[in-house]
Amino acid sequence: MNSAARIEAFLEMMSAERGAAKNTLDSYRRDLEDASGEMTGGLAEAGTSDIRAYLDGVAAQGFAATSQARKLSVLRQFFKFLYAEGLRADDPTGTLDSPKRGRPLPKTMSEAETGRLLDRAAAEAADTSSGKAEQAAALRLHALVEVLYATGLRVSELVSLPVTVALRDERFFVVRGKGDKERMVPLSGKAREAMQAWLAERRNLPAFAESPFLFPAASGTGFLARQVFARDLKGLAARAGISAAKVSPHVLRHAFASHLLQNGADLRAVQHLLGHADISTTQIYTHVLEERLVRLVNDHHPLAD
Repeated sequence: MNSAARIEAFLEMMSAERGAAKNTLDSYRRDLEDASGEMTGGLAEAGTSDIRAYLDGVAAQGFAATSQARKLSVLRQFFKFLYAEGLRADDPTGTLDSPKRGRPLPKTMSEAETGRLLDRAAAEAADTSSGKAEQAAALRLHALVEVLYATGLRVSELVSLPVTVALRDERFFVVRGKGDKERMVPLSGKAREAMQAWLAERRNLPAFAESPFLFPAASGTGFLARQVFARDLKGLAARAGISAAKVSPHVLRHAFASHLLQNGADLRAVQHLLGHADISTTQIYTHVLEERLVRLVNDHHPLAD
């Protein structure tokens, strides 16, 4: 049985036994025929070194790590099938490593951009020339962005904050995050001021006087929908001269973490503030620490240029 026949047999098995969809089978066929065409003796007789050379060629052509991993996955399934059917005595893909998928760096904002965003929110909140509804919305948005940048809360944690956080007016408060775990987060002076201004305005909204939430809304949950906040935040960014496409509540959370690390914070402290259960999650910010170390050496080492 030649390589083409074995590829057909594999695809028939994937269709009959595993119910693979037509698009999946077409994709498998393309990957296997492409690999077979690159090997002198055909795919079915290929050895580990042949397959490694083929994958190296795929990488050299600029294919993304995800595409390389997909091609290797198809080859592994193919050779496992041949081995299970007794058509080969070995699996040449057994010792091959999957290509490393680089974890994308989180989108963030510079300190200057964040400052412009907060300044715009403060200016709009202080503008008394707008209508009553617009003024209330501006005060709420200012409180939201100040608290988010001061604490690094997840957006779900932010919009569902209890009103008691503002009523206490303390420098720290406890938030209940993922896994029902509690953590203590700090509040900056500006965040507390913005929260108090919103609380004063909130008292003028009789429909929400009895709400237990700091940011109440006429929704199923009783608090502001995160999609509404995300939309309002993008509008604020546009008015501040910042591309709305690069701003979201999650980006502000990343800015909180990145700016802390850039200014000397410890990775473990940032892990606690973000509510990450595992330090490996926080290590997406390692590049910030590396940049800081390079700056430290360049600025302070006696032999630095």
